[in-house]
Amino acid sequence: MSRIWLPPSPSPEVVSPNANGPFVFNVKSFGAVGDGVSDDTEAFKLAWDAACHAEESGTLFVPKGHIFMIQSTTFTGPCNSKLTFKVDGTIWPPDGPDSWPLSSRKRQWLVFYRINGMLMQGSGLIDGRGEKWWNLSYKSHKGANGAKQLGPGDRPVAIRFFESSNLRVEGLKIKNSPKFHFRFDECQNVHVEKLIIKSPALSPNTDGIHIENTTNVNIHNSVISNGDDCVSVGAGCYNVDIRNITCGPSHGISIGSLGNYNSRACVSNITVSDSIIKHSDNGVRIKTWQGGRGAVSKVVFNNIQMDTVRNPIIIDQYYCPSKNCHNQSYAVSVSNVSYSNIKGTYDARSPPMRFACSDSVPCTNLTLSEVELLPAAHSQGKILTNPFCWKVYGTVQTLTTPHVLCLLEGNQLTLKPRDVVWC
Repeated sequence: MSRIWLPPSPSPEVVSPNANGPFVFNVKSFGAVGDGVSDDTEAFKLAWDAACHAEESGTLFVPKGHIFMIQSTTFTGPCNSKLTFKVDGTIWPPDGPDSWPLSSRKRQWLVFYRINGMLMQGSGLIDGRGEKWWNLSYKSHKGANGAKQLGPGDRPVAIRFFESSNLRVEGLKIKNSPKFHFRFDECQNVHVEKLIIKSPALSPNTDGIHIENTTNVNIHNSVISNGDDCVSVGAGCYNVDIRNITCGPSHGISIGSLGNYNSRACVSNITVSDSIIKHSDNGVRIKTWQGGRGAVSKVVFNNIQMDTVRNPIIIDQYYCPSKNCHNQSYAVSVSNVSYSNIKGTYDARSPPMRFACSDSVPCTNLTLSEVELLPAAHSQGKILTNPFCWKVYGTVQTLTTPHVLCLLEGNQLTLKPRDVVWC
């Protein structure tokens, strides 16, 4: 159970940059050492308490020239006023799973809970130190002494915002998260701007930014390279604008996966525009599991440059990473998806466009215009690969390269309306 940390009494040094400006609470003034080894968790908690309970807008300040080691921690609101978390130094967690205290929660590192009105910014670095986490075996198991050994599901998300609103995250550099770099759950009014997110191309599940049950989101002007999706949009997300992202190497920009374990998922009003995706396993992707319910609708992919991308355009209603899934008749429906001005090169090992839709809940009302995708330079000698289509209905508004001749006409639904769970 999360709790609000009580403010210290008396409060350590509080510095105000000017008479009318916000109060600044320097973590060094609360006892942080900043040598990269000492545990500075308690100092950060105390500084948070002071900033959170200040009568005027406060700033928790992480100064440059120092590395602060912090354990898994929840920073809890609500606060008395808007708050700034300013990182000019470096923050990192304990080095790998063996260094985390047994009492610490393994699945998340820095959590911001029930915050209304927060700016997170700075010129510093958040280093997730994920290397030792990435090497965990595929799943949890028991060791030689019978004790449970950690698996990949125990890897922590670096920064998680939960049940929070009116958030702005900008100008930060973050690298090498054990799992997702940023995750927003059940949040409203989120603006992400000018981030640099980086982890190796083979680091598992290191999504740059993941949102779930979160509405009114802007993700703009950022550079992301990692081992999974640059941006992933989960269930319950509406009114999301993703713009001017340089993405890759990565798994692309994805809606989903949705509908796992026969769950209901609703996503709508998503726009991805003015972006570059390079050297990635996918470009713009919608992925859903068989057996799910709900709908993906009103999605726009516009003005996106592809550079040596496998599957530049893909809808996969048969998503199954393990390749061991049973066929099911239900599916999350996909409709009203627009692709316009999608150009560049693709890795010819996969088709440039792949629409693998459900037999019983086909994809409907897709539109394509100004799509031009050619084999990448290393694919010279290969002819244009035809798009793949299965149970997809839509229209081609302009000539495309390669030609898309496989879309079906009309708007067909095999399941009876009473059997379909709409949003």
